[in-house]
Amino acid sequence: MAFYCHRCGTPLPPGARFCSTCGTVVNAVPGAGRALQRPRVGRVLAGVCIGLAQANGWDINLVRILTAVAALFSGGLVAVAYLAAWVGIPEEPAETVPSYPPKI
Repeated sequence: MAFYCHRCGTPLPPGARFCSTCGTVVNAVPGAGRALQRPRVGRVLAGVCIGLAQANGWDINLVRILTAVAALFSGGLVAVAYLAAWVGIPEEPAETVPSYPPKI
């Protein structure tokens, strides 16, 4: 199964985190199976939403919107769950994050 960049349409190799043509971060990798981790790249607050989205193959923007709406209407319960997930979900190892500009 081939994956393509959602911005420029360039074919992406399996497991790609960035588009080699336009540099776009590949947020939600289609299909589940990734380990539940808080990535270091592409996160807004703590990386909980993007970690959940990547681990389950969900759209990151949908997860963020649903989390924000649920936090407003849950009386603080979702905010507490988010903080617990921030503490409980491990952060992605630093050696898996590409460095830019590339070291030669």
